[in-house]
Amino acid sequence: MLETFVSSGSASRSMEDAEPDAIPAGKLGRGVQKDSRQMDYQRIFQDAIDRLHQEGRYRVFIDILRNKGAYPNARCFAGHNGARPITVWCSNDYLAMGQHPDVIAAMEAALHDVGAGSGGTRNIGGNTHYHLDLEAELADLHGKQAALLFTSGYVSNEATLSTLAKLLPGCIIFSDELNHASMIAGIRNSGCEKHIFRHNDLEHLEELLAAAPVDAPKLIAFESVYSMDGDIAPISAICDLADKYNALTYLDEVHAVGMYGPRGGGIAERDGQMHRLTIIEGTLGKAFGVMGGYIAADKVLIDVIRSYAPGFIFTTSLSPVLVAGVLASVRHLKASAVERTAQQDRAGKLKAMLAEVGLPVMPSQSHIVPLLVGMPRGASASRTSCSLNTGSTSSRSITRPCRAAPSACVSRRGRCILTRCWRNCARPCSKSGIVWN
Repeated sequence: MLETFVSSGSASRSMEDAEPDAIPAGKLGRGVQKDSRQMDYQRIFQDAIDRLHQEGRYRVFIDILRNKGAYPNARCFAGHNGARPITVWCSNDYLAMGQHPDVIAAMEAALHDVGAGSGGTRNIGGNTHYHLDLEAELADLHGKQAALLFTSGYVSNEATLSTLAKLLPGCIIFSDELNHASMIAGIRNSGCEKHIFRHNDLEHLEELLAAAPVDAPKLIAFESVYSMDGDIAPISAICDLADKYNALTYLDEVHAVGMYGPRGGGIAERDGQMHRLTIIEGTLGKAFGVMGGYIAADKVLIDVIRSYAPGFIFTTSLSPVLVAGVLASVRHLKASAVERTAQQDRAGKLKAMLAEVGLPVMPSQSHIVPLLVGMPRGASASRTSCSLNTGSTSSRSITRPCRAAPSACVSRRGRCILTRCWRNCARPCSKSGIVWN
């Protein structure tokens, strides 16, 4: 909306077209009256912020420091003098690997070995050996020939989808309606034709595929675990349709890598479908506990993205310190199922605890625990967050759709706290939700 406002004004007019009495932008001095026809940038920006407040979608970020080795304990600096201890219920570090001794030791060793930074883009600074080792580990994790690192999961989705579709003349992308914003951005930026199929609806997907030209390049983009409702895609059936209609497949496994499968390869590994997928995308900032994103595919496809994607080529590569930490985390979770087994157990216990006290927990196939929170129309998400931030806990309400992710361990005391919070903020309402993952 902001772009629309800016482009609709008169600021784009050339100096030659300006009226004689118009004063060019940037030439106003003290005491000089501004021409009423000039764009009021400050008003537009302030109006945009005011709209968020009015809609209850203005974001407020909590000021905390996590305590190393004591996850999920932290110190909160918000709204009081000095730090006070809190328990963090909002984190995507599902398995606490960001606190794992092996990960921290690997990062410390890399810092003292090569320093803090990567030296720039990989085109300029080259591949650090850490990057190559991690890409080999990720390719092996997903049973693919190669992998490619990005600075985040958002960037890996946006860069890959936009680049891939541009390289396929006449490409048509078929996208699940609940795909993440990063996938939507990549599809939009590709400029190609797209069709959105109803969530996990195989009949609708096939209907759209069947209506497309037989000779048109096709790409089906979907996720394995959807973070709002916690449901899981029918990967095998989608791959069947891809085979039938000669379509490529792009699977986002960000909420599943490290969490599912014998070695943490995700839902596709668990279901024995990795070999059928064209591209598997994942994050290094959730179950693996550090930062970054990646794709895994065959060598030629990875080389194409490496050579053409601006989001890869023109950005500084991940710090080798971060990469060393991720490498330790991936290797650990390939060999250990203890963490993901415990997380699944605790997620199941939390669902039972919430149901026991009558809270409206929704059915979920995954570790995600969807709890539908009612907010009166017009109530602010920040107010709900405040209601959920009582005593010694921190749980953030995220604007539409509202989502929050707690630590892997919730005690019966935590259940009591959540019940009290619920009484403070839940009302018969418009359909909004907070999801605990």
